[in-house]
Amino acid sequence: MTEMHQNNPVNAAPPTVDPVAAARWWHGGVGLGQGGEAWLHDEVSRRMEDRLQWIRLQPQRWIHWMPTVGGLQAHARLAQRYPQSQSQVVEASQARLRAAQQALTPAWWRRWGRAVPDFQPPAPGQAQMVWANMLLHGSADPQSLFQQWHQALAVDGFVMFSCLGPDTLREWHAMYQQLGWPPAGSELTDMHDWGDMLIQAGFAEPVMDMERITLTYDSPDKLLQDLRSMGRNLHPQRFQGLRGRRWREKLLAAMREHLTLPDGSGRLALTFEIIYGHALKPVPRVPVAPQTAVSLADMRSLLKQAGDSAQAPPAS
Repeated sequence: MTEMHQNNPVNAAPPTVDPVAAARWWHGGVGLGQGGEAWLHDEVSRRMEDRLQWIRLQPQRWIHWMPTVGGLQAHARLAQRYPQSQSQVVEASQARLRAAQQALTPAWWRRWGRAVPDFQPPAPGQAQMVWANMLLHGSADPQSLFQQWHQALAVDGFVMFSCLGPDTLREWHAMYQQLGWPPAGSELTDMHDWGDMLIQAGFAEPVMDMERITLTYDSPDKLLQDLRSMGRNLHPQRFQGLRGRRWREKLLAAMREHLTLPDGSGRLALTFEIIYGHALKPVPRVPVAPQTAVSLADMRSLLKQAGDSAQAPPAS
């Protein structure tokens, strides 16, 4: 079941993410090649890909940012939508890059007529689209991630991203709080604050929207399996020791008590808030200062804009 959610309270703080734990998750090979890809991530990428129909720009080059986290299956859909474009893959570690290469590079006998992704680091200002699915909520430094996307994009290029919002796992968090357990997960950022951060990073015209998705499960074990595939608890104050069998039994009992739907079906339910974002990289504005540093790509854009303005006929 999917429904639109409005009037969400603003959480001005960035995600409460432990940088060490986040680096271990992003740089490691957790779940790769072991069926660890989250199906929810793929479903969100499908919904985000559908939004591309409203964007007229056809990118000549697009970057798939960390597909081993956001979902590998989206790559084929994007390649089908932009068959004449060159795709590029960015990963956070060599382990993830090797996994992406293995998954996304077709066998030699299947390469006829198919573009092979570029796995080299992106050159600044060359891509017309950055695609980043379900990443931001797991980043300990999202502002740095925005800057990397901005640097990779050409002027008038755009970023498409999705992430989890503050209402995610609200039933799970309430259960942990009632039982007096440490935080069950990070405090997530509201979509309006993501929009503000995009502007601060140099993007323009951010468009943000969100939806709530309620997932139901027929058993606590299946629910836990799904949560493990989606990520890890990266809160700095999370319980960092090992849990025993007795604690697991207590957790399963608590899930049946706190997460079971009141309709008598016996199914357990969790809410996920999905945030979608889109923003453009505008023509750079050079600040007036005694000494100013401008990248080569930005300088070319400024010179091109100046040339176009000089050739334009006078307004009547």
